[in-house]
Amino acid sequence: MRVERPYGSWASPIEAAAVAGKSLRVGSPLVDGTSVYWTEGRPAEGGRSVIVRWREGEGVRDLLPPPFSARSRVHEYGGGAVTVHEGEVYFVNDADQRLYHLTASGAVPVTPDGVPYRYADCVVDASRGRLICVREDHSDPRPEGVVNTLVSVRLPYDAQGGEVLAEGHDFFAAPRLAPDGRHLAWLTWDHPRMPWDSTTLWLAEVGAEGRLHGRRAVAGGETEAVCQPTWDAQGRLYFISDRSGWWNLYRLEGGRPRALHPMEAEFCPPSWVFGMRSFVIEGERLFTIYTQGGFWYLAHIDLRSGRFTPLEVPFTYIDAPQVLGESLILRVASPDLPLAIVRLEPESGRWTVLRSSSTVPWDGAYLSRPQPLTFRGRMGPVHAFFYPPHNPDFQAPAGERPPLIVVGHGGPTSATVPVLKPAIQFWTSRGFAVLDVNYSGSTGYGRAYRNRLRGRWGLIDVTDMVDGARHLVEAGLVDGARLLIRGGSAGGFTTLAALTFHDAFAAGASYYGIGDLEALTRETHKFESHYLDALIGPYPQAREQYLARSPIHHIERLARPVIFFQGDEDRVVPPNQAETMVAALKAKGVPVAYLLFRGEGHGFRQEANLRRSLEAELYFYGRVLGFEPADAIEPVPIAGLD
Repeated sequence: MRVERPYGSWASPIEAAAVAGKSLRVGSPLVDGTSVYWTEGRPAEGGRSVIVRWREGEGVRDLLPPPFSARSRVHEYGGGAVTVHEGEVYFVNDADQRLYHLTASGAVPVTPDGVPYRYADCVVDASRGRLICVREDHSDPRPEGVVNTLVSVRLPYDAQGGEVLAEGHDFFAAPRLAPDGRHLAWLTWDHPRMPWDSTTLWLAEVGAEGRLHGRRAVAGGETEAVCQPTWDAQGRLYFISDRSGWWNLYRLEGGRPRALHPMEAEFCPPSWVFGMRSFVIEGERLFTIYTQGGFWYLAHIDLRSGRFTPLEVPFTYIDAPQVLGESLILRVASPDLPLAIVRLEPESGRWTVLRSSSTVPWDGAYLSRPQPLTFRGRMGPVHAFFYPPHNPDFQAPAGERPPLIVVGHGGPTSATVPVLKPAIQFWTSRGFAVLDVNYSGSTGYGRAYRNRLRGRWGLIDVTDMVDGARHLVEAGLVDGARLLIRGGSAGGFTTLAALTFHDAFAAGASYYGIGDLEALTRETHKFESHYLDALIGPYPQAREQYLARSPIHHIERLARPVIFFQGDEDRVVPPNQAETMVAALKAKGVPVAYLLFRGEGHGFRQEANLRRSLEAELYFYGRVLGFEPADAIEPVPIAGLD
């Protein structure tokens, strides 16, 4: 029989320790010959990113010894930190951002120490004995002083740290060498645009001496975002473009792009990091992922006939397809499967897990399944996933409706997906309902939906969150007096704006959330230094809009309890933003808590901090909503309540 207890006070086997310490950040797989490589971010090792390899009969083994950690910091968000070619592994080390060659005897430096260079997205040019990489020069660390280029790095060691091959643009990405080594494709874009707004695809001949000749733009422009240039074995160039309003697949034919299979679907996510791969070509077969309605799918395109064939797989998120013999290697997840690297037999549909992101065998009896939800927002339909509270051991008293946590994803040009997220199940198994919102501006629903947020960040995303919560209240699914909101980074900003400018929510949690938009645009790194031009308006011309939408400048309107979580090394959102708001709330007597974590940046990586933040948030909600969590939690000092 189920025990009757109020929502929020249910005991759950999904513990914060398991959510924090038993989950790995599994990177995109790379196939080289008969081996599969990927990185694993390990909270139990202080967030160290380890290169691992899988081989048939050998299983998974670590390749990268401590204290090395494979992580690039180009654009701050990195990606593309590992390159593998014919068994040779090259990587960017987090601590010094140097390139290294990983050998049987250890990691051997390829670039010099003591220079202000960062590297990412390298490709091996074997015939010329070099790497071609994106390099970011921080000789002048100001956002306007940082210089991005394409460089050639000589092997086995380049004392100069690289020779410039292409320059003159604010950003470079995706250098891709043709199979014969005679042509190079790459992407560029310039301020104030972001890579999902406008990019240009370039093509050039590579001379015998290694320099680029006859460079020309072959796709892209002011209203077109191109990504993921890829060559096939015959030397044909493929890429993804949103020239139709949707990110679709194209092939360059006679110098012009030709769509392979036009459809109202997105064949890639936004290019936040380097090294993203959404399709792979093997002979005349192309395997691709695509998303519709928030769900990801897998398909096969016959390049001779053009026939498009969806493949039946049990996954709701799919990423980074690679070919291994007759199999596909994928990074996948579903409502029952945490993020994992799998080997799929496309003909039979059989699949096996090579590595799961979680070492915990999650009990399906305690999992809440995501329900797709579309509700009416101020600018049209808005998409989300609803997770009702679920725990087979408990039931709520008759007539009680659950508290709701509304979750805003980061970005804001990003998206949430309907997969097993232990951090959501932590809440639903304790009696909370969760609404995970793809507010206006989210990706995966076409360029028009993405562009809804242009000029309206801090407005339409916030009202979408409010409208989603009210939709569930009106449907009788949640308690309108116990609505909560949480989010990190951009989602933290949406959280703070909702609590400041609207009265729908009873309390909230901000994880390294943006409180001061003016400070963000003045203090942030190069990659995002003009991001807000499109989301709000050019600064300083639109300064009044920055001030009007910044919660920190309207603290007199904030009267709801908030718990703030912050890293002391956060360069994207410095701690002083949270601390200013905490001080103001304390002065007003509004319940507020603040946890500052040492050694953390923009996003937490250490096991102890991940666990503490999750438990502290639960404790905070219990205090402000008046319920007693079943968990034994170290108390959190709450000004205004203690």
